[in-house]
Amino acid sequence: MTATSDTDHVPVPERRMLLQACVNGARDAVGHPWLSADASVVADDAARAVAAGAHEVHVHPKDATGRDSLAADDVARWVRAVRSVSPGVPVGVTTGAWAEPDVERRLAAIEAWTELPDHASVNWHEGGADEVAALLLKRGVAVEAGLWDAAGFEVWKRSPVRGECLRVLIELPDEPTDTLRDHAEGMIAHVELEEPDLPILLHGEEGSTWPVFDLAVELGVASRIGLEDTLLLPDGATAPGNAALVRAAVARLRGV
Repeated sequence: MTATSDTDHVPVPERRMLLQACVNGARDAVGHPWLSADASVVADDAARAVAAGAHEVHVHPKDATGRDSLAADDVARWVRAVRSVSPGVPVGVTTGAWAEPDVERRLAAIEAWTELPDHASVNWHEGGADEVAALLLKRGVAVEAGLWDAAGFEVWKRSPVRGECLRVLIELPDEPTDTLRDHAEGMIAHVELEEPDLPILLHGEEGSTWPVFDLAVELGVASRIGLEDTLLLPDGATAPGNAALVRAAVARLRGV
């Protein structure tokens, strides 16, 4: 598998809307050929997504069994793999509690990181979010504040590091399309009331992925696309890889 090809490359979309490639997530590797426990395989597909128009890469480092990992060796291996084939492209990782439920061990793992990502997502509905975010900032890693629900928003609202975040990630669940707009606009309004200058990245998951992407385009906020959020192209066909998802997103961004 090669990193890029002439047929994969399309012009990068205008920078007024940041497009992030979320290339693997916590999905099981058997779910798709590009959802591999091998960092070089996923990095290869990430490079194809960048060539197709993504501006950043969000990746979940894995251990040898394919499970999400915050261990220093695993994070270093995965971040280096992505950077080796996509030099200069910002790389973010997860700090999800499912990778390490114990807050103290999660903090110890992050403290041990040797290859620092450019940014990391912190889910504010999870225990220890303030401490995790503060440690990341201390280590020079930018923080994406993950807000999934009202409870997470309330914790983030009271956070002493709220204003130091790189951006807010608003994730909408797989819910009926007719509820997505009210949900998104309500969350965005609450965030903007607290931090009017903080960038927002809006995205969905599974069935809400493409409707929420279109809504992000309409509202003029950043978004993301990739196998973490959906395995399907807008027409319902299984995506051959992240690059195909990014190409579809770029087409929708341009109104094609």
